[in-house]
Amino acid sequence: MRRLAARGAAGDAGEVAAPATDSTDCAQGRSPRPRRLIDLCAIWDPGAFLPSASWKSASGIARRRLNEAETLSSVRQAQLERLEAARPRRPGSRERGPVLRMARQQPPPWVHAAVLLCLLCLSGAIEIPMDPSIQNELSQPPTITKQSVKDHIVDPRDNILIECEAKGNPAPSFHWTRNSRYFNIAKDPRVSMRRRSGTLVIDFRSGGRPEEYEGEYQCFARNKYGTALSNRIRLQVSKSPLWPKENLDPVVVQEGAPLTLQCNPPPGLPSPVIFWMSSSMEPITQDKRVSQGHNGDLYFSNVMLQDMQTDYSCNARFHFTHTIQQKNAFTLKVLTNNPYNDSSLRNHPDMYSARGVAERTPSFMYPQGTASSQMVLRGMDLLLECIASGVPTPDIAWYKKGGDLPSDKAKFENFNKALRITNVSEEDSGEYFCLASNKMGSTRHTISVRVKAAPYWLDEPKNLILAPGEDGRLVCRANGNPKPTVQWMINGEPLQSAPPNPNREVAGDTIIFRDTQISSRAVYQCNTSNEHGYLLANAFVSVLDVPPRMLSPRNQLIRVILYNRTRLDCPFFGSPIPTLRWFKNGQGSNLDGGNYHVYENGSLEIKMIRKEDQGIYTCVATNILGKAENQVRLEVKDPTRIFRMPEDQVAKRGTTVQLECRVKHDPSLKLTVSWLKDDEPLYIGNRMKKEDDSLTIFGVAERDQGSYTCVASTELDQDLAKAYLTVLADQATPTNHLAALPKGRPDRPRDLELTDLAERSVRLTWIPGDDNNSPITDYVVQFEEDQFQPGVWHDHSKFPGSVNSAVLQLSPYVNYQFRVIAINEVGSSHPSLPSERYRTSGAPPESNPADVKGEGTRKNNMEITWTPMNATSAFGPNLRYIVKWRRRETRESWNNVTVWGSRYVVGQTPVYVPYEIRVQAENDFGKGPEPDTVIGYSGEDYPRASPTDVKIRVLNSTAISLQWNRVYPDTVQGQLREYRAYYWRESSLLKNLWVSQKRQQASFPGDRPRGVVSRLFPYSNYKLEMVVVNGRGDGPRSETKEFTTPEGVPSAPRRFRVRQPNLETINLEWDHPEHPNGILIGYTLKYVAFNGTKLGKQIVENFSPNQTKFTMQRADPVSRYRFTLSARTQVGSGEAVTEESPAPPNEAYTNNQADIATQGWFIGLMCAIALLVLILLIVCFIKRSRGGKYPVREKKDVPLGPEDPKEEDGSFDYSDEDNKPLQGSQTSLDGTIKQQESDDSLVDYGEGGEGQFNEDGSFIGQYTVKKDKEETEGNESSEATSPVNAIYSLA
Repeated sequence: MRRLAARGAAGDAGEVAAPATDSTDCAQGRSPRPRRLIDLCAIWDPGAFLPSASWKSASGIARRRLNEAETLSSVRQAQLERLEAARPRRPGSRERGPVLRMARQQPPPWVHAAVLLCLLCLSGAIEIPMDPSIQNELSQPPTITKQSVKDHIVDPRDNILIECEAKGNPAPSFHWTRNSRYFNIAKDPRVSMRRRSGTLVIDFRSGGRPEEYEGEYQCFARNKYGTALSNRIRLQVSKSPLWPKENLDPVVVQEGAPLTLQCNPPPGLPSPVIFWMSSSMEPITQDKRVSQGHNGDLYFSNVMLQDMQTDYSCNARFHFTHTIQQKNAFTLKVLTNNPYNDSSLRNHPDMYSARGVAERTPSFMYPQGTASSQMVLRGMDLLLECIASGVPTPDIAWYKKGGDLPSDKAKFENFNKALRITNVSEEDSGEYFCLASNKMGSTRHTISVRVKAAPYWLDEPKNLILAPGEDGRLVCRANGNPKPTVQWMINGEPLQSAPPNPNREVAGDTIIFRDTQISSRAVYQCNTSNEHGYLLANAFVSVLDVPPRMLSPRNQLIRVILYNRTRLDCPFFGSPIPTLRWFKNGQGSNLDGGNYHVYENGSLEIKMIRKEDQGIYTCVATNILGKAENQVRLEVKDPTRIFRMPEDQVAKRGTTVQLECRVKHDPSLKLTVSWLKDDEPLYIGNRMKKEDDSLTIFGVAERDQGSYTCVASTELDQDLAKAYLTVLADQATPTNHLAALPKGRPDRPRDLELTDLAERSVRLTWIPGDDNNSPITDYVVQFEEDQFQPGVWHDHSKFPGSVNSAVLQLSPYVNYQFRVIAINEVGSSHPSLPSERYRTSGAPPESNPADVKGEGTRKNNMEITWTPMNATSAFGPNLRYIVKWRRRETRESWNNVTVWGSRYVVGQTPVYVPYEIRVQAENDFGKGPEPDTVIGYSGEDYPRASPTDVKIRVLNSTAISLQWNRVYPDTVQGQLREYRAYYWRESSLLKNLWVSQKRQQASFPGDRPRGVVSRLFPYSNYKLEMVVVNGRGDGPRSETKEFTTPEGVPSAPRRFRVRQPNLETINLEWDHPEHPNGILIGYTLKYVAFNGTKLGKQIVENFSPNQTKFTMQRADPVSRYRFTLSARTQVGSGEAVTEESPAPPNEAYTNNQADIATQGWFIGLMCAIALLVLILLIVCFIKRSRGGKYPVREKKDVPLGPEDPKEEDGSFDYSDEDNKPLQGSQTSLDGTIKQQESDDSLVDYGEGGEGQFNEDGSFIGQYTVKKDKEETEGNESSEATSPVNAIYSLA
């Protein structure tokens, strides 16, 4: 059984709103004066209403963004985990959890009012709510919402339409000027104005010439609070004049010479599209030798004999009339030295020499000379063209002096003869040159490019909405080349002629308002212009003074599921901005803190719903003009649970299967139980029976195998549980002799044939290949097209193995070629041979590119990208894209450009503002459908402010708590990603301890005012700085804060070593901890003896902080020991390290060592040694008895000292010195001689210093007299070689 998803509820808004997952931003403003507030924004988010504000300050428009996307609290998360852990689990269960379900209700009408209100708040313009009572009270100056383009070209066959629409309260009236003079519409019967609009309609159905109405028009929208102006609209009538009739003589030219066929089309409005064809309407093939220039002329770099096989006619296609006019055709007569037009010479490596054409160095046909100049406006496309003649045909290359061509904007066209640079900017000015070269030489032409600019906005004036007494400003900044001039107007009249206003001050491109009053309402126009164009912007100043109003219905009912998060919203309206407070059950203090959180927009969030949270909540909005309140009733419902879940089952075919699904839910909610099979709705046939708590399947068949999901749902939530049914088939014996034959992949299909050719479909028929003893189950039809991805095959469709003919649905303007692949259980066949090609006719695109995005790559641009359309969606030649964009909610006209690639960069944009983006596909047959609007954002800049009032609270020795004041949204200059703390360890409180000062960082995602930094080193000095981070990077750093971590427990002692030199003692050694984390006060050693599974008593030893060694006496030689060592500070013991003593020798070795003294061979060996020593003693005594003299000079090379007792013959007198203690021995208190070494050691008698034992433990070393240490080092005594030493050694 598998559990799916997670249980939850529509707790964020119950039955009124979906859960709030995204924040809604609204422009806000605040006057420096107290209580001068305004709130004109409440939005219908997928979770709630977010009332906010729009305000202005003396320094300009300040915006405050609200971020309401917060995750569930840890308390709620822990509660959900406890609930999940407490639920009974069945064997085989895998996943389980709630799925949120929202009540499917349409938002009430007041919602749309709030939405519209906030959307306009974002753009600086406030829309009056749709509530009639508010509409009738609030006033608004006019705002132009729609107008025709500045250069308005119309079709002479249609009525003329000049658009002008505006909004305002009261509704504005309209009038027009023509050529700067009042245009009296009432005097012209052909001219009318649409109702409730300023749009002009000029009707020619009753006669008249459209050319009579050409001129410059301007629309004025006026109400009692001001007048708004449209752009000056230049009306022109489209013209498509006829081609002048002329008789063209044949053009005679020598083979290999250059030739220009001039088109000279009639001047049309707009300019016609030029293309060359033959008189029989066949297109002229163009290549690098023959091509059409931008001016429409046809250029031959060199004429060949085959060029006179056709004639050449210039054609002009006019946009509005959709007509094509054809010029009389040119006829070529080519003079040649080789009259035979052998087609095989066209591919000859030296075609010109083979035809006897003299080779020539390149020369330019267009432009002529060695240098020229060109001017282009900023934002337009720069087209540079170089067409050269020569034999062989020259190649063209482009360069820019002093730099590289802009790779992201440069595009080569017309066989490299043209260079197009899109969206030209000032840095594209300079000198470009084209280089024409062939094997005979090269030549170049330099083009000097100057970039000018019509005015473009740096800071466009925005509507200004203030409360009485507030300050504000209108800013109108534009740039251009030459520098544009700025002219201010008020209500369509020059500002200089307006009555003086002491509350208004004009400072160049800025108008400053102080202590604004109701009488200050007006519409201001900013006109900025230079010789290349102008910009006109309207911005009204509106002053509102409104008591608080509630925008939502009273006594809403919100139903939520237990333990979920919810948010209660109270959209309100007022000027100045009201303050909002919440109360529960009409009593108590303001709700904020603990399980409640009140957002800046007034929404109340309950982090985890409990039963006691049920009740009536009251929100109260107050400003200096009054107050308003509303109530929300909250009901808490129990979650829906499947407490007995279906289990995985294995059934034989024909049996009956029952899947259980028992549910517990809130009795006040309606429960619905449904079933899915393989994640699709299950059809309950006559073999199935669905009951409230089970699903029964009678006569199980193989098709019943799959996954079954029980879905228990209410209006607020749902729960899922899944199980898998496996059906066992009957054991069948093969009856077909083919089953025993070897199986293989099928042979390829053959003889593909296309029939029933239609505009959008074709029938494909094929002959199946041999199935090779395994039936064919499927056929896969693939296609290839030769325009976008030639040679690449794509899957088209899949058909059952029982068919060999299918109708294929096709896309327009694709040159199709098909092949078929057969599939059986062994594998796939080789593809069939391709069919013949079939090209469908073209059509306008039926879709637009997907994945449209707008993102800034720099702080002053926005890159618009999309996924290009493929061959099957192009539907026609010359697929291109119309890209449109405009600032969101500004109601400004759309900017547009045609792009052939998959990206376009909009330059000179303000920092991080939203844009509406549309990308529409277009080909030569027309435009695609109206595209969807996508919201993109211009580039981000680094944040301008840092968090302030950073406070640090030490939590423990390794963690601190941070708290800071969040930055204002307008200083973020982008999307706030996180707050980030940079900290580093400055020093340790322990002297002479080196520390790493490497900077570390801790990130706190989202707009939060607090966080925790952990994993610090105890007993250390730290420094910390805070920054705010957006998509561009870090902002400025805050003031450096210092803090000290307290003492902590130390790390484990290093290099803990356990050694066992013998069976009686164990030596322990260790080093100090790598991180003391404080002042060490000692070490604690715990050890316990163990033998197998038996454990002894634990012993604890405490040592001083300087002790790093310990020797322990073993209690017995058999047991092992386990040692645990830790260091201590005043805080406590730190991490411990554990080691064990080495394992003792094996038991056989121990027994042999213990019994060696009782072995017979050992006793015999000892007796032999004793006998040998006795013989040596006897010899010594015999020598001595012969005179008492024993010559030693031959044994000793050192000279005798004067004090040495000797006889005249040089012999020593052996006296009692023989009884002196041997060097290297010690004399005990009782006068006996005692060895330093162990008495029972046999090591001293081996030459190597170590005894050796054979496999049975016997000693195999050579018994020799040990050379004394003094003799080995050259000492002066010879006593080590006397037999007495051996005796003492055995004693």
